[in-house]
Amino acid sequence: MKNKFLLLMVMPALTSGSLFAQDDDWKEMFNGKNIKDWKKLNGDAGFVVEDGCIKGISTLNTPNTFLTTGEEYTNFILEYEMKMDNDLNSGVQVRSHSLSTFENGRVHGLQIECDDSERAWSGGIYDEARKGWRYPLEYNPAAKSAFKKGEWNKYRVLACDNHIITWVNDIPCANLIEESTETGFIALQVHSIDNKDLAGRSIRWRNIRIKQAIPADLERLGNVTAPEVSYFKNKLTDREKQQGWKLLWDGSTSQGWKGIKSDRFPGKGWSIQDGNLSVEKSTGSE
Repeated sequence: MKNKFLLLMVMPALTSGSLFAQDDDWKEMFNGKNIKDWKKLNGDAGFVVEDGCIKGISTLNTPNTFLTTGEEYTNFILEYEMKMDNDLNSGVQVRSHSLSTFENGRVHGLQIECDDSERAWSGGIYDEARKGWRYPLEYNPAAKSAFKKGEWNKYRVLACDNHIITWVNDIPCANLIEESTETGFIALQVHSIDNKDLAGRSIRWRNIRIKQAIPADLERLGNVTAPEVSYFKNKLTDREKQQGWKLLWDGSTSQGWKGIKSDRFPGKGWSIQDGNLSVEKSTGSE
Protein backbone atom coordinates (compact mmCIF):
# COMPACT_ATOMS: atom_id res chain seq x y z
CA MET A 1 0.00 0.00 0.00
CA LYS A 2 2.88 2.35 0.71
CA ASN A 3 4.20 2.09 -2.86
CA LYS A 4 0.75 2.65 -4.35
CA PHE A 5 0.30 5.77 -2.24
CA LEU A 6 3.61 7.17 -3.43
CA LEU A 7 2.66 6.50 -7.05
CA LEU A 8 -0.58 8.42 -6.68
CA MET A 9 1.29 11.36 -5.22
CA VAL A 10 3.84 11.47 -8.04
CA MET A 11 1.59 11.01 -11.07
CA PRO A 12 -0.38 14.30 -10.77
CA ALA A 13 2.87 16.22 -10.65
CA LEU A 14 4.06 14.59 -13.86
CA THR A 15 0.72 15.19 -15.56
CA SER A 16 0.60 18.81 -14.44
CA GLY A 17 4.11 19.44 -15.72
CA SER A 18 3.20 18.17 -19.18
CA LEU A 19 0.07 20.30 -19.46
CA PHE A 20 1.21 23.71 -18.29
CA ALA A 21 3.92 25.84 -19.87
CA GLN A 22 6.43 27.15 -17.34
CA ASP A 23 6.35 30.78 -16.24
CA ASP A 24 9.93 31.27 -17.40
CA ASP A 25 8.82 30.50 -20.96
CA TRP A 26 7.45 34.05 -21.25
CA LYS A 27 9.29 36.50 -23.49
CA GLU A 28 9.00 40.22 -22.72
CA MET A 29 8.25 42.05 -25.99
CA PHE A 30 8.83 45.58 -24.62
CA ASN A 31 11.75 46.48 -22.38
CA GLY A 32 10.04 49.52 -20.86
CA LYS A 33 12.74 51.86 -22.19
CA ASN A 34 12.63 52.06 -25.99
CA ILE A 35 10.97 50.66 -29.12
CA LYS A 36 14.10 50.02 -31.17
CA ASP A 37 12.98 46.46 -31.91
CA TRP A 38 9.63 47.64 -33.32
CA LYS A 39 8.84 49.11 -36.74
CA LYS A 40 6.23 51.75 -37.67
CA LEU A 41 4.11 51.09 -40.76
CA ASN A 42 1.45 52.78 -42.93
CA GLY A 43 0.64 56.02 -41.07
CA ASP A 44 2.34 58.96 -39.37
CA ALA A 45 0.84 58.79 -35.87
CA GLY A 46 3.50 58.93 -33.20
CA PHE A 47 4.69 56.26 -30.79
CA VAL A 48 6.79 57.21 -27.76
CA VAL A 49 7.91 55.55 -24.54
CA GLU A 50 6.51 57.26 -21.47
CA ASP A 51 6.38 56.08 -17.84
CA GLY A 52 7.34 52.54 -18.84
CA CYS A 53 4.58 52.31 -21.46
CA ILE A 54 4.36 52.48 -25.23
CA LYS A 55 2.15 55.46 -25.98
CA GLY A 56 0.42 55.90 -29.34
CA ILE A 57 -0.78 59.42 -30.18
CA SER A 58 -3.88 60.07 -32.29
CA THR A 59 -3.03 62.25 -35.28
CA LEU A 60 -5.19 64.01 -37.85
CA ASN A 61 -4.97 63.35 -41.58
CA THR A 62 -3.05 60.09 -41.48
CA PRO A 63 -4.22 56.52 -42.05
CA ASN A 64 -4.13 53.79 -39.44
CA THR A 65 -0.62 53.55 -38.02
CA PHE A 66 0.95 50.34 -36.73
CA LEU A 67 3.95 49.56 -34.55
CA THR A 68 4.97 46.03 -35.50
CA THR A 69 7.25 43.34 -34.16
CA GLY A 70 10.18 42.14 -36.23
CA GLU A 71 9.36 38.50 -35.52
CA GLU A 72 6.40 36.51 -36.79
CA TYR A 73 4.30 34.15 -34.68
CA THR A 74 1.86 31.30 -35.30
CA ASN A 75 0.94 29.52 -32.04
CA PHE A 76 1.22 31.66 -28.93
CA ILE A 77 -0.26 33.05 -25.76
CA LEU A 78 -0.04 36.84 -25.85
CA GLU A 79 -0.72 39.03 -22.84
CA TYR A 80 -0.71 42.80 -22.58
CA GLU A 81 -2.35 45.65 -20.70
CA MET A 82 -3.99 48.47 -22.58
CA LYS A 83 -5.43 51.85 -21.59
CA MET A 84 -7.22 54.12 -24.05
CA ASP A 85 -8.44 57.71 -23.82
CA ASN A 86 -12.14 58.34 -24.33
CA ASP A 87 -13.81 58.22 -27.75
CA LEU A 88 -10.97 56.38 -29.50
CA ASN A 89 -10.79 53.01 -31.22
CA SER A 90 -7.74 50.80 -31.36
CA GLY A 91 -6.51 47.23 -31.21
CA VAL A 92 -3.62 44.81 -31.46
CA GLN A 93 -2.89 42.94 -34.66
CA VAL A 94 -1.94 39.25 -34.51
CA ARG A 95 -0.72 36.97 -37.31
CA SER A 96 -0.73 40.04 -39.55
CA HIS A 97 1.14 41.05 -42.68
CA SER A 98 2.46 43.98 -44.73
CA LEU A 99 3.09 42.80 -48.27
CA SER A 100 3.97 44.80 -51.37
CA THR A 101 1.48 42.64 -53.27
CA PHE A 102 -1.42 43.69 -51.00
CA GLU A 103 -2.49 47.33 -51.38
CA ASN A 104 1.12 48.53 -51.52
CA GLY A 105 2.03 47.17 -48.10
CA ARG A 106 -1.15 47.93 -46.18
CA VAL A 107 -1.22 46.09 -42.85
CA HIS A 108 -3.85 43.37 -42.87
CA GLY A 109 -4.87 40.46 -40.69
CA LEU A 110 -6.62 39.71 -37.43
CA GLN A 111 -7.04 42.47 -34.85
CA ILE A 112 -8.06 42.11 -31.21
CA GLU A 113 -10.46 45.01 -30.73
CA CYS A 114 -10.27 47.82 -28.18
CA ASP A 115 -13.59 49.68 -28.37
CA ASP A 116 -14.60 52.68 -26.26
CA SER A 117 -18.00 53.15 -27.91
CA GLU A 118 -21.46 52.12 -26.68
CA ARG A 119 -21.17 49.11 -29.00
CA ALA A 120 -18.64 47.66 -26.50
CA TRP A 121 -16.92 45.09 -28.71
CA SER A 122 -13.56 45.07 -26.91
CA GLY A 123 -12.04 41.60 -27.13
CA GLY A 124 -13.85 40.89 -30.38
CA ILE A 125 -11.87 39.91 -33.49
CA TYR A 126 -11.74 41.98 -36.68
CA ASP A 127 -9.85 41.18 -39.87
CA GLU A 128 -8.16 44.48 -40.74
CA ALA A 129 -8.32 45.58 -44.42
CA ARG A 130 -9.49 42.16 -45.56
CA LYS A 131 -12.49 40.15 -44.28
CA GLY A 132 -14.04 42.51 -41.74
CA TRP A 133 -15.63 41.32 -38.51
CA ARG A 134 -14.95 37.69 -37.64
CA TYR A 135 -16.21 37.75 -34.07
CA PRO A 136 -18.23 40.83 -33.05
CA LEU A 137 -19.39 40.68 -29.46
CA GLU A 138 -23.00 40.39 -30.58
CA TYR A 139 -22.00 36.71 -30.62
CA ASN A 140 -21.16 36.99 -26.91
CA PRO A 141 -23.03 39.98 -25.39
CA ALA A 142 -22.23 38.83 -21.85
CA ALA A 143 -18.62 39.89 -22.48
CA LYS A 144 -19.46 43.49 -23.35
CA SER A 145 -18.99 44.54 -19.72
CA ALA A 146 -15.43 43.13 -19.52
CA PHE A 147 -13.67 46.29 -20.77
CA LYS A 148 -13.31 49.16 -18.28
CA LYS A 149 -13.30 52.57 -19.97
CA GLY A 150 -10.42 54.84 -19.05
CA GLU A 151 -8.67 52.12 -17.02
CA TRP A 152 -5.92 49.60 -17.59
CA ASN A 153 -7.38 46.43 -19.11
CA LYS A 154 -5.61 43.09 -19.25
CA TYR A 155 -5.87 41.22 -22.55
CA ARG A 156 -4.98 37.59 -23.22
CA VAL A 157 -4.94 35.96 -26.67
CA LEU A 158 -4.50 32.23 -27.26
CA ALA A 159 -3.74 31.27 -30.86
CA CYS A 160 -3.35 27.55 -31.40
CA ASP A 161 -3.49 26.42 -35.04
CA ASN A 162 -6.79 27.80 -36.40
CA HIS A 163 -8.37 28.36 -32.97
CA ILE A 164 -8.17 31.84 -31.41
CA ILE A 165 -9.62 32.73 -28.00
CA THR A 166 -9.52 36.14 -26.31
CA TRP A 167 -10.04 37.36 -22.76
CA VAL A 168 -10.39 40.87 -21.36
CA ASN A 169 -9.80 41.14 -17.62
CA ASP A 170 -10.05 37.33 -17.44
CA ILE A 171 -13.52 37.28 -19.03
CA PRO A 172 -13.73 35.12 -22.19
CA CYS A 173 -14.73 37.34 -25.12
CA ALA A 174 -14.12 35.68 -28.51
CA ASN A 175 -13.87 32.00 -29.43
CA LEU A 176 -13.03 31.82 -33.13
CA ILE A 177 -12.25 28.94 -35.47
CA GLU A 178 -10.57 30.26 -38.64
CA GLU A 179 -10.63 28.35 -41.92
CA SER A 180 -6.85 28.45 -42.08
CA THR A 181 -3.79 29.01 -39.87
CA GLU A 182 -1.58 32.02 -40.60
CA THR A 183 1.81 33.21 -39.42
CA GLY A 184 2.47 36.92 -39.03
CA PHE A 185 3.65 39.80 -36.88
CA ILE A 186 2.03 41.43 -33.87
CA ALA A 187 1.31 45.14 -34.06
CA LEU A 188 -0.11 47.98 -31.96
CA GLN A 189 -2.62 50.20 -33.74
CA VAL A 190 -3.33 53.91 -33.58
CA HIS A 191 -6.55 54.34 -35.54
CA SER A 192 -7.04 57.19 -38.00
CA ILE A 193 -9.18 60.13 -36.82
CA ASP A 194 -11.04 62.90 -38.64
CA ASN A 195 -12.12 64.89 -35.59
CA LYS A 196 -9.62 67.54 -34.47
CA ASP A 197 -10.91 67.27 -30.89
CA LEU A 198 -9.44 63.74 -30.73
CA ALA A 199 -5.98 64.80 -31.88
CA GLY A 200 -3.37 64.20 -29.20
CA ARG A 201 -5.39 61.63 -27.29
CA SER A 202 -3.50 58.47 -26.59
CA ILE A 203 -3.48 54.70 -26.28
CA ARG A 204 -1.01 53.02 -23.93
CA TRP A 205 0.36 49.50 -23.75
CA ARG A 206 2.48 47.84 -21.07
CA ASN A 207 3.45 44.40 -19.77
CA ILE A 208 3.49 42.95 -23.28
CA ARG A 209 4.67 39.35 -23.22
CA ILE A 210 4.36 36.19 -25.29
CA LYS A 211 5.13 32.49 -25.13
CA GLN A 212 4.80 29.51 -27.41
CA ALA A 213 1.40 27.78 -27.23
CA ILE A 214 1.05 24.01 -27.37
CA PRO A 215 -2.09 21.86 -27.87
CA ALA A 216 -2.24 21.25 -24.11
CA ASP A 217 -2.75 25.00 -23.60
CA LEU A 218 -5.86 24.80 -25.74
CA GLU A 219 -7.06 21.78 -23.79
CA ARG A 220 -6.77 23.57 -20.45
CA LEU A 221 -7.92 27.02 -21.60
CA GLY A 222 -10.31 26.22 -24.44
CA ASN A 223 -13.38 25.25 -22.42
CA VAL A 224 -14.67 28.82 -22.22
CA THR A 225 -18.15 30.29 -21.99
CA ALA A 226 -17.71 32.36 -25.15
CA PRO A 227 -19.80 30.74 -27.92
CA GLU A 228 -17.70 29.09 -30.61
CA VAL A 229 -17.92 30.61 -34.10
CA SER A 230 -16.45 28.54 -36.93
CA TYR A 231 -15.51 29.53 -40.47
CA PHE A 232 -14.75 25.95 -41.48
CA LYS A 233 -16.16 25.09 -44.89
CA ASN A 234 -18.09 21.82 -44.92
CA LYS A 235 -16.36 20.60 -41.78
CA LEU A 236 -17.45 20.34 -38.16
CA THR A 237 -15.39 21.43 -35.18
CA ASP A 238 -14.68 18.99 -32.37
CA ARG A 239 -17.15 20.83 -30.15
CA GLU A 240 -19.89 20.63 -32.78
CA LYS A 241 -19.31 16.89 -33.07
CA GLN A 242 -19.55 16.53 -29.28
CA GLN A 243 -22.81 18.47 -29.37
CA GLY A 244 -24.25 15.98 -31.86
CA TRP A 245 -24.17 18.05 -35.05
CA LYS A 246 -23.93 16.19 -38.35
CA LEU A 247 -23.13 17.53 -41.83
CA LEU A 248 -25.95 16.90 -44.29
CA TRP A 249 -23.60 17.46 -47.23
CA ASP A 250 -19.96 16.39 -47.47
CA GLY A 251 -18.92 19.38 -49.58
CA SER A 252 -17.72 17.48 -52.62
CA THR A 253 -20.10 14.71 -53.76
CA SER A 254 -23.82 14.12 -54.28
CA GLN A 255 -23.89 11.37 -51.67
CA GLY A 256 -27.11 11.43 -49.65
CA TRP A 257 -29.02 13.75 -52.01
CA LYS A 258 -31.51 13.05 -54.81
CA GLY A 259 -34.05 14.76 -56.98
CA ILE A 260 -37.58 15.16 -55.67
CA LYS A 261 -38.99 12.70 -58.24
CA SER A 262 -35.91 10.54 -58.65
CA ASP A 263 -33.76 8.08 -56.78
CA ARG A 264 -30.55 9.83 -57.85
CA PHE A 265 -28.94 13.26 -57.90
CA PRO A 266 -30.32 15.47 -60.72
CA GLY A 267 -28.38 15.13 -63.97
CA LYS A 268 -28.77 18.84 -64.68
CA GLY A 269 -29.76 22.04 -62.94
CA TRP A 270 -27.35 21.59 -60.01
CA SER A 271 -23.58 21.85 -59.69
CA ILE A 272 -20.93 21.02 -57.10
CA GLN A 273 -17.82 23.17 -57.29
CA ASP A 274 -15.27 24.63 -54.84
CA GLY A 275 -17.19 23.35 -51.82
CA ASN A 276 -20.48 24.91 -52.92
CA LEU A 277 -23.74 23.20 -53.85
CA SER A 278 -25.51 25.47 -56.33
CA VAL A 279 -28.70 25.56 -58.34
CA GLU A 280 -28.01 26.78 -61.86
CA LYS A 281 -29.79 29.62 -63.57
CA SER A 282 -32.87 28.61 -65.54
CA THR A 283 -35.92 30.11 -67.22
CA GLY A 284 -38.22 28.91 -64.44
CA SER A 285 -40.38 26.98 -66.87
CA GLU A 286 -40.03 23.81 -64.85
